Order: sequence, then C-alpha cells, then structure tokens
Amino acid sequence: MLFVIIETKEDKTLRQYLHINLRSREVKPEEFAGEKLARAGRFFIANSLLEMGVAKTDPLGPDNPLIFSAGPFAGSNFSNANRTSVGCKSPLTGGIKEANAGGSFGLALGQMNLAGFTLYDQCSDWSVMHIGQDGKISWSSAEPYMGKGNFECAELLHQQFGSKVSLAICGPVGEYGGLLAGIAMSDTDKRPTRLSARGGVGAVMGSKKVKAVVVELSKMPTFHERKKLLKGIKEYGKKLKADEAITALKEYGTAMMADYTNYVGGLPVNNFGAGRQVEPDQGPLKMGGEFIREQNTARGGETSHACMPGCMIECSNVYADADGNEISSPVEYETLGLMGTNCGISDPDELARLNWHANDLGVDTIETGAMMGVLMEAGLAKFGDIEFLNNVISQIREGSEIGKLWAQGTGAVGKHYKVDRVPVIKNQGISAYDPRVIEVTGISMMLTAQGADHTTGNVAKFECANTTVDELVDASMETQVLCATADSLGLCVFGRSVTNANIEMIVGLINDATGSNLDTSFFLELGKETLRLENVFNKEAGFSVEDDELPEFFYEQPLAPSNQVARFRASEVNKSAERWWENQASETQA
Repeated sequence: MLFVIIETKEDKTLRQYLHINLRSREVKPEEFAGEKLARAGRFFIANSLLEMGVAKTDPLGPDNPLIFSAGPFAGSNFSNANRTSVGCKSPLTGGIKEANAGGSFGLALGQMNLAGFTLYDQCSDWSVMHIGQDGKISWSSAEPYMGKGNFECAELLHQQFGSKVSLAICGPVGEYGGLLAGIAMSDTDKRPTRLSARGGVGAVMGSKKVKAVVVELSKMPTFHERKKLLKGIKEYGKKLKADEAITALKEYGTAMMADYTNYVGGLPVNNFGAGRQVEPDQGPLKMGGEFIREQNTARGGETSHACMPGCMIECSNVYADADGNEISSPVEYETLGLMGTNCGISDPDELARLNWHANDLGVDTIETGAMMGVLMEAGLAKFGDIEFLNNVISQIREGSEIGKLWAQGTGAVGKHYKVDRVPVIKNQGISAYDPRVIEVTGISMMLTAQGADHTTGNVAKFECANTTVDELVDASMETQVLCATADSLGLCVFGRSVTNANIEMIVGLINDATGSNLDTSFFLELGKETLRLENVFNKEAGFSVEDDELPEFFYEQPLAPSNQVARFRASEVNKSAERWWENQASETQA
C-alpha cells in the first residue's frame, strides 16, 4: 500500500484541491479560498478543461483528466447543497461533460476540507484510492472488487474501510469501457445508487483503472461565518417546508412528472413512437407518481427519501414489492420514462427490478433505456418484452461481444442495426421529454454543449402553443443559466423554486461560507460564464450547428395523440440563441 500525507493548514477556512497523478502517485495540493471556492462544480470543470487544452484529446486516453468538484457548502447541513460534479471530455458525445450526483460523497469531501480533486494519467494496475482521516491518501489493489456488481463491491469496501466512508465506484461496465457507465456514489443508507450518470464518465474512470475512491466521513468543517451560515441554512429550510412545489416533490417524487407528460402527450412510449401510454379515461398511469405512491405506501415502502444527508426535499424513494421487501432505490421519472414506457413496460414492479440491475451495473438509465428502445425498434423483440430486456442487461453485465456493442449506447446501436428512429443529440440519448410537445426542454437539449441533457434547462410545463422560436429560446436560456449556476454551486435543481426566488440570500450564504464579498450579480453571471466556456470547449472539439439538430424523425413523424412535429431546426434555434446572447451583452453594457 502506498500513501502520501496531505499537509494540514492552520487556516481551516481554506480548502485544498488535490491534483493527483495516477501513474506516479504524486499529489500536488492547491489552496482554494473565497470566490474560488464558489466557482466550483460545472463552472470549475469547464474552466479547467479549457485551460488544460483537452478538447481534441482522446476521451479514453491518459490526457483526459477526470475532475471531482464539491461546492462551497460541501460538508454542511445545507439541505440540498452537497452534490458532487464529475467532469471530463465525454467519450460518448466527444464534447464537454459535467455529470453531478447526490449522495454523501460531496459531504465527505467537504468534511475532509477538500474542494475536490483531479485524476491525471492512468494507473498501471487497477487501484482503490482512499482519503483517510489522518490526512493520508493511500492506494491499494482493486483485485478483490473487479467484475463485481456495485452492491457487492460497496459491501466489500465497507468491510475493508469501515462504515464511516463514502464511495465513488466504477462499475463492471465502466471496467470494460462501456459508454453507458456512470460513477456510482453512496446514498444516505450506503447504497451505491446515486450516479454521475451521463456521457460515459464511468468509462473514463475505467480507462484510468480506478475502481473506487473512498473518502472518510468526519464532521462539519469550519466556515468563514459559521453562525451566520447555519442561521441562513435554517431559514432556507423553512422556505423549503413552506413551498408547494417542494411539498409535491416530497409526496410524489420525480415520478409525478410521468403523470403530467402522459397527460400532455409528451411521454416517451415505444421508442418515442407515441406520447401517451394511458388515455385519461382508461384509469391511472401505473408508471406515474400517484399510482406508485399509493401502491408503495400500502406495501410499506418509503415514498420520500433523502439522497443527500439532511436534504429536506426527499424526492427519492425506496420501492417495495408486494411483500414489503425493497426492490430498488430510487425509482425516478427518467428511469420510468426511458427504461419503462419507452420500452413498452407498463408495470412498475418490472421496471423496479430492471432498475436494480442498472444500479448494480452503475449505468445511466436514460442512455440504457434509449438504447433498449432502439433494439426493440430494430425488431429484436416486441415492446414490453421484459424477458428480452433482462437478457440485454445480462449480456451487458457479462460483457459478451453483443453486450459490449449494446454498452456503447444508443447512437452506436442505431447505426449497427440501421434504425431510422434513433433518439439522440450529439450521440447522447434524449431524456424523457418528447421535444415535439415539450418544446422548451427540447430546445435546451439542442442548445446545450452537454448533449441531450434535460437537467441543463428543463421547462416541462411551459405553454408552447403559438409561440415563436425566440420565445422558446428565451425561456430555455433563462433556465439554462439558472441550472448552470446551481450545478456550479453543488445545489440540487429540485430546490430551484426556493433558490431562484432568493438569490440575494444564496449569495449572502456563499459569502458567509467562503469569506468572499460577492454581490447578487454573481449568481447569474456564474451561470452565463459556465455556458460560454462550455460552448467554447465544444467549438474547439469540432462541433458545429449541425450537431445540435434533432433526429429527422422528430420533424417527419407526427406524435400521437397531438400529431405534433418538431417546428424549429438547429439553424433557427442557434440564430435565436445568438440574439439572446447579444441582448445580454447590451444589457450588461447599459
């Protein structure tokens, strides 16, 4: 076992950021303080990747760094502010990627007085990295964990390192470079089920031969104005409790979005072949939040569950079977939509069991579900064939020749089987909002440098009828800015109904936490600058307007029941976005 001692500084309000060369085991600490601590997460990733000039590098080669970044509130009891951002050049899209996760990993980083770390180069042998209470970073062989599912791997890691640690795991699909792979982090009950999922970040971790990163849990670190911060955190919590949108999330979870998208006809059904699985007069949507909550409550499952320690939103769940035994946690909207209705599944029990396997493999359920839908579209099985879907998961787990092909994602599978309806943008599977009906979210997925990622700017309930491209793009860009800021501060976007209504309060809390002296303009400027940097990266990587286009079938095939098609091409959308940016520059100058 090798280790390096990280020097402890007397000023406890400083955080250290670790630059770790995996081949030499050399660790170079860098001190972060003040505003630098606030410019974290998604902003830090975009800024760092540009500075390192990795836009043209091989995503699975040694020159693609893997960045883990925690926000300025990491380690505290701030309800929804302990998310961890993971970033690199995406092997799936070929562009920039930031994928963030809840769980306890960000909390652990903060409690160890770390702002994060970057992994450079590649290990010579598969390794586990451990950051211990005594300031030591140690490496040990990953041999005991190789090829094992994430649940068994986590259990073995806890046997070795104890219960008071948080884990970030490269699953078996990431080990062999499958682009479905995310990085699995511990939830509040030590399940490795909170994923930095999108863009193939797990394959990048696998390329570096890092099986797991283990970080000790300790206690809340010192902040600049601790009492003021804690008082503000308490006030923020009160606002969460009083907010109707937060109450709905806590009662029904993200699954409630399925009820809405099914109602408006924007739910992905049978490889985006229809927009509604159940007609309003046919009874409840079993894949929706209302049915799942009622059934899960009757079975003794947990209808609300915090993925991050101390989170008051509790939009996660623990899904139980008819005997009250846990099947899977969490069962959330994107999984219900892409691995569920998109594949013709109408029974949430079948979906929950499939979801358990996805969690055990550490794969992105959006990309996996979109890929499975294309397999069914190709005629390999009928929609709803759960036996086939379980076999797909088995082949991917085994790493068979066909399983490895399927693990390369939706775009690769569509090309292999010569399928016409392949729901990707920038080669990344589209999230569970059909852009023919839910147009603002569709435009966000077109414009973002992140690929078809709804979390960059989801405005699912925007009234789109009779709107212009400028109106839709304005709504998208305004939300994209807010989401980019949240992702840069380690904040969960599900708290945005409170966060975005209290910007002055949030910036004040950043100052209390870090000792910075920021004004309220920082909040929106952070998001705008993040988007600018991401766009620059993708241009350097060779992206053009054509890469933002929706697949042709969205323009040609009307979506039942509304019979709508996509209205705006990428050229129109991008010109409108250019006008938006010009208006922003004019307002700044004024």
